[in-house]
Amino acid sequence: MGKNTLTFSDYANEYLNRVYKEKRMGTHDKVKAVLSKLNTYTNNATLNFGDIDVQVLKKYEAYLKEDLGNGINTVHSNLKIFRKLFNDAVREEIIDFQNNPFNKYKLKTEKVKMEYLTEDELKLFEDIILDNGSMLDHHRNAYVFSCYAGGIRISDILQLKWKDFDGTNITIEMYKTKEMVSVKLPNKALEIISKYKTIDLMESENYIFPFLDSTREYDEEQLYKAISSRTAYANKDLGKIVKKTELGKDISYHSSRHTWATRALRKGMRIEYVSKLLGHSSIKTTQIYAKIVNAELDKAMDVFND
Repeated sequence: MGKNTLTFSDYANEYLNRVYKEKRMGTHDKVKAVLSKLNTYTNNATLNFGDIDVQVLKKYEAYLKEDLGNGINTVHSNLKIFRKLFNDAVREEIIDFQNNPFNKYKLKTEKVKMEYLTEDELKLFEDIILDNGSMLDHHRNAYVFSCYAGGIRISDILQLKWKDFDGTNITIEMYKTKEMVSVKLPNKALEIISKYKTIDLMESENYIFPFLDSTREYDEEQLYKAISSRTAYANKDLGKIVKKTELGKDISYHSSRHTWATRALRKGMRIEYVSKLLGHSSIKTTQIYAKIVNAELDKAMDVFND
């Protein structure tokens, strides 16, 4: 028929290899895990594009939910990769538009509660007594630092070096987005950095926080694995700290971004500034925080009904 005979399985594996060569390690590991699930389901059968239609997608969705116990958003995350591959194959004219099952099959998601700390809760978190210099203490410091320093991600906290700090600002290239951002540090963030100021450790190439090894040069894959393991460690410690504070919230390090953003908006910072400091590519992503703050204001007005 004069059409490319590339199979879906081959096309997916080519994509997997490409993101690995591009050093997009997070994407690589995610795609690898998704394809591994599919291979288990099909007993490693080679799939043609034509083998995957709406009915097959529905059956696979049921398998992910019922057999693997995946939630709606996990299923969405898995199938979104298949949708990307089909859409790319259409653009590259490997398959025809009408043969894309995602024209009719719609992915579903559910809203996830966004955890963040209020001013009082953050103060409680800051004041909890921990062994000075312990890893619990370091993880608490890093979390609080982010809550004041523009909500920078843990991947950027881990890689923050003394050369990135000029005494008032930190200037970094965000690990996730590769965007440059400069953040003027408020007093609380400066106080935290001052805890790590020691003459023998303040070489420009040394990390500020003691999570990564300053004497080691990481390649892209090693850095990705180090960040993943340190992030898991930090989140585990945050859970321990929360239990000590009896906050009753299930927070991860990422909630520091939510905490900073909601606090910034409550204090009157313009939403476009919040968006810029968070490194969002679109202000639409930031508007969810405005909705949270507005909902709090609406709830506060209920005092007049008491």
